[in-house]
Amino acid sequence: MALLVELLFFTLLVFVPLRAIINLIIKHKYGHHLPPGPIALPIIGHFHLLGPLKHRSLYKLSLRYGPLFSLRLGSVRAVVANTGDVAKQFLKTNEFSFLHRPATIGITLVTNNVALTFAPYGPYWKFVKKLTMTELLGTRSVNKFISLRARQCRRFFRFLAQKSELREPVNLSEELSKLTNTIMMQMVLGTQSASIEGRVEEARILTRDVTNIFGEFNLADHFWICKKLDLQGFEKRIDNILARIDKFLEVIIVEREEQRRLRNINGGGRGGRNGVVTDEDEDVKDFLDFLLDVSEDENAEIKLTRTHVKSFVMEYFTAGTDSTATAADWTIGEILNHPKVLEKAREEIDRVVGKNHLVGESDGPNLPYIQAIIKETLRLHPPFPVVNRKCVEACKIDKYMIPENTMLFLNLWAINRDPNFWENPSEFRPERFLEPNEGDKMGPIDIKGQHFQALPFGSGRRICPGKNLVLQMLPGLVAGMIQCFDWKVVNGKMDGNDSVMEMDERQGMTLSSARDLVCVPVARFSPLTILDP
Repeated sequence: MALLVELLFFTLLVFVPLRAIINLIIKHKYGHHLPPGPIALPIIGHFHLLGPLKHRSLYKLSLRYGPLFSLRLGSVRAVVANTGDVAKQFLKTNEFSFLHRPATIGITLVTNNVALTFAPYGPYWKFVKKLTMTELLGTRSVNKFISLRARQCRRFFRFLAQKSELREPVNLSEELSKLTNTIMMQMVLGTQSASIEGRVEEARILTRDVTNIFGEFNLADHFWICKKLDLQGFEKRIDNILARIDKFLEVIIVEREEQRRLRNINGGGRGGRNGVVTDEDEDVKDFLDFLLDVSEDENAEIKLTRTHVKSFVMEYFTAGTDSTATAADWTIGEILNHPKVLEKAREEIDRVVGKNHLVGESDGPNLPYIQAIIKETLRLHPPFPVVNRKCVEACKIDKYMIPENTMLFLNLWAINRDPNFWENPSEFRPERFLEPNEGDKMGPIDIKGQHFQALPFGSGRRICPGKNLVLQMLPGLVAGMIQCFDWKVVNGKMDGNDSVMEMDERQGMTLSSARDLVCVPVARFSPLTILDP
């Protein structure tokens, strides 16, 4: 208690006058050129205006202050972009001023800012992006793991078939998270590591804890006076997570290094456990092997340390698992809440694929309505609703000057629901992605960052690197769940005689549903022979 009183007294004595001086300097230099914004309170600025769902709070403020407005969050100056037209000026016209992605203290401590998402823009970042897209998340590299994902999806469908026979409910939110985590582990760490068998749940809990702490509010990120005080015990909790991450990954890396040593002795070949090739091995090098190749290469463009390797692995676990699982969860929820969409999707699958063949990723390009469902879900529920950038060079946006070191909040959730572009923007209507784009000669709107009215992954050089994986994997996964099963929602709200999923949102870094989706799967065919090996 005494510490808090002393802190408050010190803040009033030092911070308030200092803040006033800084405000005068900023006002003198930029005062009449900053975007408009609400009146700030002393010390806290505009924090009192932000609720637990930041994207919705920012949207409400935009209704009063316009699509581009200013905020002050503690000692951090920020501007907010809420429409595609404004976002285009930041992400395209003035892209080089906003290529830096600021990291919180928590993110910095966990990732060391060396992996792709939060590394500073420059030669190192370009090297890491090339490495990542070439070997893991680029279109060609995503395709090379297609059989791995197909195998895991088939196992997932068999699990659902067993639950169907028993008429037992399934927590789809949890099971989809397990599925995507398993797939990411095998893409990154391979299929033949004895160290990861039985540890999928441990990895899933780790990624959940990392994501949660990334999304938590930390005083030290916004108040410079709190940076060394750790009033919330943040760093202690992060130290605990780091110790668990290090223990988990060190065992796996040591085992892989031993496999590589035996491989070299035996004259090459990927091999399986203990350097022995098995029938289940695929001739596909996983990402960990590639990282170790680079770290051992004396002539590599940039030297990778063990810290780099662990940071890369953990980041791709976290981002890959969360974005794909939450997108799949929202997609199924929206489909079950819209029976006509479900009926139309199933008709397309039965017509194009049939009932004697399990739909897969390779069928995706031939299923335009399924593709439209995925796009519409991502428009309404972007995996990361608010994306942060930092201004590294002052620039002009419209008639306003944006000072260096200003934080930029790109409200993707609001951008994707702009009524100036979308008719009934909050309505789930996949057909809108099959219609011509009236304002553009390019045809229907896409979601890969070129059309600024639909930016679920952002745009430009720092677009979400997991975009290709999400768009490749989701159509086959969702189509398989529609092809094989009917669904009865267990934990929804009543809408007439039907139970439907509530679409409320949960606070956090990623945009996940506030309630897990729990359903009873009902097999459409008996038996489900299309799931046989």
